[in-house]
Amino acid sequence: MNFNNVKVPKMPGSGSASALLKLGAIVGLGVYGVANSLYVVDCGHRAIVYSRIVGGLKDEVYPPGAHFMIPWFERPIIYDVRVRPHLVEKTLLNRDSEMVKIGLGVLTHPVPDQVLTIYRKFGKNYNEEVLTPLIHETLIVVVAQYNANQLITQREAVSREIRKILTERASIFNIAIDDVSITSVKFGKEFQAAIEAKQVARQEAERDKLLVEKAELDKRCADIRAQSAQLIGQAIANDQAVKEI
Repeated sequence: MNFNNVKVPKMPGSGSASALLKLGAIVGLGVYGVANSLYVVDCGHRAIVYSRIVGGLKDEVYPPGAHFMIPWFERPIIYDVRVRPHLVEKTLLNRDSEMVKIGLGVLTHPVPDQVLTIYRKFGKNYNEEVLTPLIHETLIVVVAQYNANQLITQREAVSREIRKILTERASIFNIAIDDVSITSVKFGKEFQAAIEAKQVARQEAERDKLLVEKAELDKRCADIRAQSAQLIGQAIANDQAVKEI
């Protein structure tokens, strides 16, 4: 039998199924592409984009909101630009070469429109690379200008001096300083004992002064009472003499 002339009947709907499969694949790819073409930058953040096309970072900083990118070829890098606290504790020498342990709180944030420059130089770890060494260097310079008593009694002035110098130095690296505050000042045990002894002596001196002032006041009151009694006695005596006349 010759099968060459035999006609094979077509399956009903086979062409429609193939078209639907193609359409589904196209739609699926479209949905995947759209879903992976969008990224969102939250408030308090900025984004920079690495592009395989240009072989590096694109020269743009993206603000909060939704942004487009080319899937696989581009990758966003999200940068946190919110104010962050940094607590530092360091042992230093003051003006009198005495060991003092300073606790310092610093509020900082990267300058938002300069995150591309910061990332290119230091990556995301700019705190460890730049900020911590800057704080330590500034503390060494400032604390060396004050003696122990000044560090204790002029804490706000010392904090302002630290903030002034730190702000100038950090601005070179596009880091903003929002606030600086000394949180603690600690000396060695012997020096701390000497300070406490001075405080006790000062308190005792003030107490002795109050006792002396009280004694003087009591004496003046006694003198006034004695003078008053004498005047009253004289008045009574004079009154009796007048009556006898």
